[in-house]
Amino acid sequence: MKYGSLILEKKEYVYLKRILNISGYAEDHERQECLMKLFEELKSAHILNNDQMPDDVVRFNSTVTVAYENGVKKTVQVVIPSERDFRNNKISVLTPLGSALIGYSKDDSVIWSFPQGNEEIHISEVKQERELDKTNFSI
Repeated sequence: MKYGSLILEKKEYVYLKRILNISGYAEDHERQECLMKLFEELKSAHILNNDQMPDDVVRFNSTVTVAYENGVKKTVQVVIPSERDFRNNKISVLTPLGSALIGYSKDDSVIWSFPQGNEEIHISEVKQERELDKTNFSI
């Protein structure tokens, strides 16, 4: 891990903690397991102001390219749950992949529990799409 622990912007951290608290009753075991792991990782996360955030850290609205162990590459945008749109590759932070990516940075590798089992993914690209202040943090 490039920065030693997750890096989160202060407002995004507060929002993420809020949605994790109310989503504690996920409908399937795999999703609940991912959210519990993310909740644990948040305990040691570095919380920064928006102007201190490195550009290569995955945050809300980041477009991220990941490479799976089998060589498959996928590009997604990590969004708040109300903005998810699978057809346009916008995944909620509450999905297994979204929760695996948030707070990690370019060139990090993450071992995460997915529905098909534990898998290592490598973050090969992170692009910031828009400012936090333009995100509607409603649940």
